[in-house]
Amino acid sequence: MKLSKELIKKGIYLSGIMNIGGVLVFSRFFTNKVINEADPVTMSNFGLLMIVVWGLVFLAIVPKWEHLKWVIGVFAIEKIIYALTWSKWLMNNDLSSVYKKDTMAGIFYTIYGLNDWLFCIFYLLVFIYLSKLEKNK
Repeated sequence: MKLSKELIKKGIYLSGIMNIGGVLVFSRFFTNKVINEADPVTMSNFGLLMIVVWGLVFLAIVPKWEHLKWVIGVFAIEKIIYALTWSKWLMNNDLSSVYKKDTMAGIFYTIYGLNDWLFCIFYLLVFIYLSKLEKNK
C-alpha cells in the first residue's frame, strides 16, 4: 500500500475520532467504572480524558501535518506506549472477567491496544514518508 497525502490525512482524522469516540462511547462518557477498575492507573477517568485530549491534538494537526514530522514521530511514540501498556495488561489480567462485569468495558479492553498498535505503525510510516520527502528536497 502506497501512502498518499489524502490517505494520510484521513488516517490522522480517523486516529483522532477513534481516540475521542472510543473513549466516550465505551466509557459511557466517563461513567463506566469497570474500565477504571480494570486498570486504575492508565484508565482512570483522568487517563481517559487525556486519551480524548490526544485525539483532539491529532485532529488539530491535520491542516499542517506535512510540516510536523517530529510531532508525527511523537504520535508514534505515544501510540507504542499505549500499545505496550495494553499488551502487558493482557498478559497480567483476565479479559473474560472484565466482560463478565461489563460488555462495553470488555470490548474496550479487547480493541484499544489493537487500535494503538495499528496507529503506531501508521504514524511511524507517516514519519518515514515525511523523512523521505525532506531528504529528496
